[in-house]
Amino acid sequence: MKASEVPQDLKYFENKVVRDLAYAVDEEGHYTSIVSDGWEVKNDMLGIVWEDILEECEPVRQQVLAKKLSPIAYHMKRNLQDIAMLSAYSGIPKRKIKKHLQYDEFEKLDDATLQRYAEALRLTVRELKQVN
Repeated sequence: MKASEVPQDLKYFENKVVRDLAYAVDEEGHYTSIVSDGWEVKNDMLGIVWEDILEECEPVRQQVLAKKLSPIAYHMKRNLQDIAMLSAYSGIPKRKIKKHLQYDEFEKLDDATLQRYAEALRLTVRELKQVN
């Protein structure tokens, strides 16, 4: 594919840090890396995958609404993160995250800890406290 033909179909990457890296042939016939904002076919597939992910999140969301789990559990599931990954991103020890997955423990968290979780999950603190 030529560099000028690399797809730039914004959908899932609009206003995001993430971009696709594609390799294409430039005007001089050399392979070069080109940043792509997406590709319609890939966007369609991502749409299907995200529908499945959100469907899998529903039981967790219901547990949060029933106050059996904290909103952290829902946002972890939605972001495809596990405890180890959230710990690495937030700097919060895994054992504390396990504790904070309990609704009552989440309710006790201070603003600084909530902010660390929110940043690791790419949310605001307000969004962290909600499940849509």
